[in-house]
Amino acid sequence: MTQQLTRQDPSTWVERLARFGYAAKGVVYGIVGLLAAQAAFGAGGKTTDTEGALQTVLTQPFGKFLLAAIALGLLGYALWRFVQAIKDPEHKGTNAKGIFQRLGYAINGFIYAGLAFTAIQLVAGTGGGSGGNATQDWTARLLSQPFGQWLVGTVGAFIIGMGFYQFYRAFKAKFRQEMDLHQLSETEKKWVLGISGFGTAARGVVFCAIGFFLIQAARNNNPNEARGLGEALQVLSQQPFGKWILGIVALGLIAYSIYMVLQARYRRLKVD
Repeated sequence: MTQQLTRQDPSTWVERLARFGYAAKGVVYGIVGLLAAQAAFGAGGKTTDTEGALQTVLTQPFGKFLLAAIALGLLGYALWRFVQAIKDPEHKGTNAKGIFQRLGYAINGFIYAGLAFTAIQLVAGTGGGSGGNATQDWTARLLSQPFGQWLVGTVGAFIIGMGFYQFYRAFKAKFRQEMDLHQLSETEKKWVLGISGFGTAARGVVFCAIGFFLIQAARNNNPNEARGLGEALQVLSQQPFGKWILGIVALGLIAYSIYMVLQARYRRLKVD
């Protein structure tokens, strides 16, 4: 009995960390969305990216404690993505579509592992807040490589493709099969699916904007034209009816943060 419990412990801990990770990701996007909504509706906020959201947490009471918890959660989320990519518990398979999805999980894992590392640096007081633009920095590095413009353009096209995939997921409610909602009433299910769909579509808008600016940077061989999450939101606000556009996208990002919390609660997690 003891041996069986010990054998199950790693999977149990991975599941717990994964759920904690979804919640931590939700907190980060919730802050990004809330600050953008305040900026849109004239309540003193500002557009920012995920690192800016972490810095916002740090300035709050018990900020270091809260940020350390978020860092742990983001590491758990990254671990879950690596498990999805390597062990394939959801049986995506080894055909072209399956490999593409699993590669996406791995890339996502590295992104959130990097964000967790940034949070750890902020807690330790050894990094963050440098004022640099990470998106423009890595765009410049890619542009300096052989075929650099093609590389940056390909990344931009890939991100736009991810944006359209978010629209597809929102329209088809693909996330419904990922969550165990049988204990909810039909009305509650509709709310869950509506919030999740709205949030996923808003994330798609942001992806498409970021991808578009990367393609512009590639076309003009100018890394300064690249935009990350915060800058993309700012550009949206500068368009005709920009405050309304930013407000809708901001509310969508808040909805996405709620969707992540719902994933933490209802996601079907198969670790083995």
